[in-house]
Amino acid sequence: MSLSYRWVIVAAGALMSCVAIGTMFSLAIFLEPMAIDTGWSRAGISSAMTLNFLVMGLGGFAWGALSDRFGARIVVMIGAVLLGLALVLASRAGSLVTFQVTYGVLVGLAASAFFAPMIALTTGWFDTHRGLAVSLVSAGMGVAPMTISPFARWLISAYDWRTAMFDIGITAWVLLLPAVLLVRQPPQPVGPGTSSAPVAEGAGMTVGQALRSPQFIVLGLTFFACCAAHSGPIFHMVSYAMLCGVAPMAAVSIYSVEGLAGLGGRLLYGVLADRLGVKPVLIAGLAIQSVVIAAYLSISQLEQFYMLAVIFGATYGGVMPLYAVLAREYFGQRILGTVFGAATMLSSLGMALGPLAGGMVFDAYASYSWLFIGSAIIGLGAAGIAIAFPPLPRRQLQMA
Repeated sequence: MSLSYRWVIVAAGALMSCVAIGTMFSLAIFLEPMAIDTGWSRAGISSAMTLNFLVMGLGGFAWGALSDRFGARIVVMIGAVLLGLALVLASRAGSLVTFQVTYGVLVGLAASAFFAPMIALTTGWFDTHRGLAVSLVSAGMGVAPMTISPFARWLISAYDWRTAMFDIGITAWVLLLPAVLLVRQPPQPVGPGTSSAPVAEGAGMTVGQALRSPQFIVLGLTFFACCAAHSGPIFHMVSYAMLCGVAPMAAVSIYSVEGLAGLGGRLLYGVLADRLGVKPVLIAGLAIQSVVIAAYLSISQLEQFYMLAVIFGATYGGVMPLYAVLAREYFGQRILGTVFGAATMLSSLGMALGPLAGGMVFDAYASYSWLFIGSAIIGLGAAGIAIAFPPLPRRQLQMA
């Protein structure tokens, strides 16, 4: 198969990540109309998102392992079928518990079937421009707030929340099922000992050995701390801006600016990683993220929020795909789905921690100051842990 097909894999992966993450995060758009229509508490509805993160963590590990064994296509096919079904069932939920199970558990389980398997598959198609390719697949997540969320808002305005969620479920099937048919495994090398590509140091490890290795411990802890650092500020940014006197609609636009900047950041950091190396670019990005989080403490004007949103969005969006590239370099392709799925599980736990911690801090102090201080410190910790990454493998396969 022509190597040009690898860009079809990238496009399919970007579409899948956009639809999966976009449908999950559209819950924020449904929150108010659902609460008004059903009388369910906002906390109860929002708890479905917490379940999403927790289930995504476990699901990412399981789906990644299955993709290593059976290939990515069957995994993303199951995810596509399950995602549409979960949204259709959630749209017909008659009780809050039923909604929490269908949306919080099933949608989270389905959404996690795409990221780790498609990222692992993409790295197998690329020996060069790997950082850029992984970043482009991940860019689908950045497009989601600008596509699925406005579509959900339009449907709710035109009909009602149940019809809107049902239609999004059908749309997920329409978009994802044809994309699944494009998924192919990467071509195998012509023969052993014929490549001059670097050999991953952990390429011969079992899964158990890989998950206990220093490389994975550093990778997992860095991924966890990175997500724990930025998830709280992301989730509470709109509320914080409003406390600073920014008008509600303008405060919402700050989140949109972050998402748009994240697209550019993914491309920028991907290209820099290909040229300068993944480790130094990741460490620099984590350090910048920490500094920007701390800088939010000293601003209050909308234009200042926009300026930091561009840097913050580009940074946290840019560093996220780099973990997959590092995992591929350290552990090779054979068990990458499992290893990266395990790392994704840890990152999901970090993502679940930030919003909860931010809410607890605000309830205790009626201020977000300690959220930003704590997040900045955790961000610096992530950069410090990343410094401990072992040198990337440089051994070459010898000619037979």
